[in-house]
Amino acid sequence: MSEEINTSHCRFYENKYPEIDDVVIVNIKEIADMGAYVKLLEYDDIEGMILLSELSRRRIRSIQKHVKVGKNEVVVVMRVDTDKGYIDLSKRRVSPEDAAKAEEKYNKSKAVHSILRHVAEKHKVPLKTLYETIGWPLSRKYGHAYDAFKIAITSPDTVFEDITGPSPVILEEVKTQIGRKLTPNPTKIRADIAVSCFSYEGVEAVKAALKAGEALNSEQVPIQIKLVAAPLFVLTSLSVHKQKAIETLNEAIEVIKTNIEAAGGTLEVKMAPKAVTENDDAELAKLMEKSEAETRMVSGDEYDSGDDNEDFN
Repeated sequence: MSEEINTSHCRFYENKYPEIDDVVIVNIKEIADMGAYVKLLEYDDIEGMILLSELSRRRIRSIQKHVKVGKNEVVVVMRVDTDKGYIDLSKRRVSPEDAAKAEEKYNKSKAVHSILRHVAEKHKVPLKTLYETIGWPLSRKYGHAYDAFKIAITSPDTVFEDITGPSPVILEEVKTQIGRKLTPNPTKIRADIAVSCFSYEGVEAVKAALKAGEALNSEQVPIQIKLVAAPLFVLTSLSVHKQKAIETLNEAIEVIKTNIEAAGGTLEVKMAPKAVTENDDAELAKLMEKSEAETRMVSGDEYDSGDDNEDFN
């Protein structure tokens, strides 16, 4: 009988064991008098122990108050005996900063593992082979395979130009899974503003100010401005660059404000730029429908849009 191909288990990193002072993620397997037996999740579940004296800086009256079976913990490696298989760990020596970095690294590693495992299972190849030919070489070059995968979303040829071990079919599958699992979902950013100008050219001044703000539109941060019900307008951007979109909408509001005030008008921010939910959009849609039903724009009297949902392009 042929040996079963392991398509689900493999350590995340090239080194078989962690180094002393490495901060790692473990899962509590068993609590004993000497401490807690754990499995190192990033190293194919090899066993280690958090000694009783290393559980907490405080006096320990009950181990169960400090660790629970089945729970993940962040620990630092104190001793590694590869011959006997002993790995001694400490929970009390981990700083909050070290814990945050370790958890970030672990989450990155899980994302890489998920992609490589999917490809291994689909194409019936050993998972370790994919780590040896893709994951670990990219980690050596980019610091972490996850960072390489993120770059590969837009520049796959650059990232994989030196990866020659896997077949072209395997590489294409990896690229496909990266695109599916790591491409960020766009976030909708919205701001509500009231823009008024009662000078002789008030309507045209408002339109010109809005167009000036919308001119900050870019491929990374597209901007749309729509009329809700005079003088209320909504600015929206659907972008994967959330913070950049918020900053750009703020800049657009400042541009609109400068232009409308120069024409003798005013701008009031009703809602500063922020990420919005489907419920927020539903409420806005209802408001726009109500406004459209109650008010029809009349040329010469109000904004000559012909449609309450006009884009100011």
